[in-house]
Amino acid sequence: MEERKKSSDTVGSESCDTFDRPFDFVEEGKTALVCEPDNAVLENLGAVLEKMGYHVTKSTAGPDSLESMKFHLYDLLVVGESCDSQGSDEDGVLDYIRQLPMGVRRNIFVVLLSTTVRTMDNMAAFGRSVNLIINMKNIGQVEAIIKRGLADNEAFYATFREALKKAGRL
Repeated sequence: MEERKKSSDTVGSESCDTFDRPFDFVEEGKTALVCEPDNAVLENLGAVLEKMGYHVTKSTAGPDSLESMKFHLYDLLVVGESCDSQGSDEDGVLDYIRQLPMGVRRNIFVVLLSTTVRTMDNMAAFGRSVNLIINMKNIGQVEAIIKRGLADNEAFYATFREALKKAGRL
């Protein structure tokens, strides 16, 4: 029986020429990775996130994003459904996120761009192991939606983080 090949095993291949300098210096501050094949949406999201104070890495393909995530821990990930490789033999970006230790994953805010799920559907977000879903119909309000999602996430984890600080684990 043929062993299933994981994308984390193949992302080091020569197909990832976009991220040929994985150890480039990243300025201090918040970082974001955007993976979306539509260049217009990618550029729009990049501009919005830069305006919000993030240092943005852009990718149009899942393997490129996975390669970048091997070397950088991002504060915010925005992943388009088509970058997630659902239904293919390779694991996608969201599969990689699901496999992270919870202590690492909890510090990453993950946004899924969807054409089928409604914006801010918390149950669908929970089912897909993301923090927030934005429907492509609402892409014009992406800044306000992300800000609200980040504020909700901060409020949700505030007591937990406070307890970790008191226990000396944060």
